[in-house]
Amino acid sequence: MAFLHQFLQGLRRAPACLVSIERTQGSAPREVGAWMAVFEDQILGTIGGGHVEFEAIAHARSRLRGPEPLPMETLRYALGPSLGQCCGGVMHLRFENLSAQDADSPSLQQRLAPALHPLALFGGGHVGHALVRVLAPLPFAITWIDSRDGIFPDPEPESVVCEHSEPVHGAVPQLASGSSVLIMSFSHAEDLDIVAACLTRQRAAADLAFIGLIGSATKWATFRSRLRRRGFSDEELQQVSCPIGVTGISGKQPEVIAVAVAAQLLQQLDARFEGKSGE
Repeated sequence: MAFLHQFLQGLRRAPACLVSIERTQGSAPREVGAWMAVFEDQILGTIGGGHVEFEAIAHARSRLRGPEPLPMETLRYALGPSLGQCCGGVMHLRFENLSAQDADSPSLQQRLAPALHPLALFGGGHVGHALVRVLAPLPFAITWIDSRDGIFPDPEPESVVCEHSEPVHGAVPQLASGSSVLIMSFSHAEDLDIVAACLTRQRAAADLAFIGLIGSATKWATFRSRLRRRGFSDEELQQVSCPIGVTGISGKQPEVIAVAVAAQLLQQLDARFEGKSGE
């Protein structure tokens, strides 16, 4: 959303040509809907880079220098030897000139706004702060939750909703349906209560997309034993991922953990998208 805001602010100052991917055939460097805004003196976004983007920028700027008004047009670009690329696919790019009066258009904002997936992050420690920084440009709508006062940065990060919850697990029933949940509070007791609340919600609604718990295999073994005593079955406990993060990354620095966890979340999104597309 910050990227879209930057574009709309720039559009209020100067005209731009919006270049968006209308459709593709075969292999292409970006997906349908990806866009870039070409101003006379700057470019925001990308449609995939390489020579095709160079050609698209040149055409967009020629439109900015041409007579007004210019109609929207769609051009076909074959990603082959003529463009110095070997993807082998085809991109159909839409070019549309925009001016300050378009900056407040709800339809334009709705079309360009990224689809954000709800993510609940429990814990405002070092890893939590690093995760918010890493996830900021990624397609997540973050709700950041902690039981302590004064734990969130001031000012709060843009596009992040910060919530104080005491007890912290009391926030679980109010999470948006489809949320991914990351649990990394300052207290193992809090972590356990949050996991239990998530599993209780799953038992009733089965609408949390992912439950990830920070910690070692030893921590999870202890949690499994305690959660079984609370009445959760082994099948229910399999819904929890612990440790979190993609495998093969051994670093323990908060920033390293954050990158590994962000990669895992993106894998989860891809798996869910592929599952839906195959229905």
